[in-house]
Amino acid sequence: MEFLKKVVWFFWKLWFYLIILVVILLLSPFLIISLSTDKFYRFFFLLARIWAYAVFYGTGFRKSIITKQQFDPTKSYMLTANHTSMMDIMLMLILVKNPFVFVGKKELAKLPIFGYFYKKACILVDRSSAVSRQKTMIMAAEKLAKGLSVCIFPEGGVPNDESVILDDFKDGAFRLAIDFEIPVVPMTFIGLKKMFPFRFFAGHPGNVFIYQHPFVETKGLSQRDKPELKYQVRELILQPLLKHEKNNHS
Repeated sequence: MEFLKKVVWFFWKLWFYLIILVVILLLSPFLIISLSTDKFYRFFFLLARIWAYAVFYGTGFRKSIITKQQFDPTKSYMLTANHTSMMDIMLMLILVKNPFVFVGKKELAKLPIFGYFYKKACILVDRSSAVSRQKTMIMAAEKLAKGLSVCIFPEGGVPNDESVILDDFKDGAFRLAIDFEIPVVPMTFIGLKKMFPFRFFAGHPGNVFIYQHPFVETKGLSQRDKPELKYQVRELILQPLLKHEKNNHS
């Protein structure tokens, strides 16, 4: 039985990577054109959302969302969420229509084909390098200055220990949000840690629950307020996760 499960997991994960590859190849002429200049970024973002829909739903996932506040299409935002799965990327693209850029780890740029477009469209960071982190903040600031939003998973990566409900938050997202006086959008993704973990032989299709919390305003804040802002956003993201854990163990 265990062997059969591993076979099913293998072909399911293989299907996931196949969808990623096929959709990118089909869209590649348009992707290359859209990434040739910043003027076409909004077109690229539309293509990225099409790709995300195909991967998320094509792998067998569905979503249920509780939305506390609507986006203003004319504004920039700092998008934040807990990070437990590769599928978080697709989910964020599906949920947010305002064009944004990801701040992501540079390791994903090594993936064949996907990595080419990833490094072209995202801001890459080597979290072990202080110089890289500083350059990342400068590049993110440039994107915000152009009217785009930015998505940063503030845990700074996926914890190796799957028992960690929500890791400590890094400062970057909150420093930028205060500098540009843009709202922070906290989101809680529930279910992907078990349904699509980074472990290859694990997971299953299912319904992902999302809480899109009220936006946290930063107008009038200074960097001295950063710890409180970070705490407030983390608490908003954390509470549904704790409730979910409690319900699962009751």
